[in-house]
Amino acid sequence: MSPADPAEADAALAVAPQLRELRRRASLTLEAAARSAGLSPAHLSRLETGQRQPSLPMLLALARIYGTTVSELLGETPADRDAVVRAADMEPTAAGGWTYWQAGAPARGMQALRLQVPYGAQGDIVRVHPGEEWLYVLTGRLRMRLGDSTHLLAPGDSAHFDSLTPHRIAAADRSGVELLFVHTLLQSPATALCLGEPT
Repeated sequence: MSPADPAEADAALAVAPQLRELRRRASLTLEAAARSAGLSPAHLSRLETGQRQPSLPMLLALARIYGTTVSELLGETPADRDAVVRAADMEPTAAGGWTYWQAGAPARGMQALRLQVPYGAQGDIVRVHPGEEWLYVLTGRLRMRLGDSTHLLAPGDSAHFDSLTPHRIAAADRSGVELLFVHTLLQSPATALCLGEPT
């Protein structure tokens, strides 16, 4: 199904060529990349032709697999790698119901994001991938499932964990949650992020 919103359709078309080019640069077939990202080849093909808009977890998965950043997948090419990122330069990007702002310099070993997660968005997606994640709740409350444990995080609370531990996050309240999120980028085409339903 094509994105219904014209803005979403434009965003999907803008990302599509970059997804295709980066997959080819990583020397991965459509089937191999889709399998590594936990997607069907048909779904990845629709992303690469602009018929579907990727969600943020999909972008994170593909960035890890292709050894790049979400910024590069979105075609953002800052002229330099300044250490300081000004608030005025942080452009919001919507993906899969979440809104995020790039909060760190591109092409680094870690990626830093400011995330806004609405209530009910992607709360059923379980993530498992190599690396580490750190998050810090700015506003609202975050419900985080980590392995067999469920945690409720309030503003000022943080979590730092090995992301091979199955995890999922969701806003605990209807007002949503805003957080800072940092994860390691493992620069290898073989690195995969598995997305699936909760067990």
